[in-house]
Amino acid sequence: MLILRHSEVAQILDGRELDNIRTVADAYRIHAQGDTAVPHSVFLRFPGQPRNRIIGLPAYLGGDNPAGGMKWIASFPANIDRGIERASAAIILNSLETGRPEALIEGSLISATRTAASAALAAELLTRGRRPDGLALIGCGVINLEILRHVRAALPGLRTLSLYDSSPRRAADFAARAAVVLPEAEVVTLDSAERALAAHGLVSIATSAIEPHLDLKAAVPGTVVLHISLRDLLPESLLDAHNIVDDVDHAVRERTSLDLAVQAAGHRDFIDPAIGRLLLDEDTEGAFTPEPDRTVVYAPFGLGVLDIALADAVLGAARAQGLGVEVEGFLP
Repeated sequence: MLILRHSEVAQILDGRELDNIRTVADAYRIHAQGDTAVPHSVFLRFPGQPRNRIIGLPAYLGGDNPAGGMKWIASFPANIDRGIERASAAIILNSLETGRPEALIEGSLISATRTAASAALAAELLTRGRRPDGLALIGCGVINLEILRHVRAALPGLRTLSLYDSSPRRAADFAARAAVVLPEAEVVTLDSAERALAAHGLVSIATSAIEPHLDLKAAVPGTVVLHISLRDLLPESLLDAHNIVDDVDHAVRERTSLDLAVQAAGHRDFIDPAIGRLLLDEDTEGAFTPEPDRTVVYAPFGLGVLDIALADAVLGAARAQGLGVEVEGFLP
């Protein structure tokens, strides 16, 4: 059993934003072609603790470099007040010949990275008709910082970064870190989510909200909203938007904003093709083109196959570089 610690995963992933985006794009294409197995994620919740959860995401990725395993990720928002990260995770990769576990990988950075790479991929794909010169981030945490790194790689030329967080102190701390990641841009802190939503043609929402609280009225027509935290937007605001997901059957569950919108509408007709399909169709005459006067909302549920794809790439790099701790006698 090879164990990869957080520091080793960080060393491998450092500066690989474009590679991460390509890895995620390839996984989406393989998923759209039907060569994956992605059971619904399992949510472990705790009585009397509505904000805390642990999620299990098993997955198999086919294609030229098949891999399989599971991510086990906890989200405890109060950890932030304890001075530790909200999310923690472990990823197990299994041999596809014997089924035996081969690697145990610290997974929080991989999880954040695959989420950010997915967001940046969508940002590049969905803004091709109108490139933004700025980016707004709603929620000043780990995920939006990784999204900033990856969007900068996918869309060089951003000149303004607008921030909003319910905690002014968190927003101020984030602004200092963001200035290092994007030194060429002006960083502005705003006093409301609505102002952030209206600030630019590209917006990323990554908060710990568990109930919808924000509509899309403030967004300029044609804005691309990366709804990464899935539960911020009021369901009725989605009915007139373009809605792009990673997999409809996964996205329309667990009381996401999109799930609530489907329940209210009684149908899924307002959901557009998934991102894997868009990637397969991007060079064809039937490629998806957003209507310029409609907001585009990208809401990826977070497929475990992305974690497996990225974890397998990290494992390959670790073996090539001689990183990690080999534990003998783990298995009988």
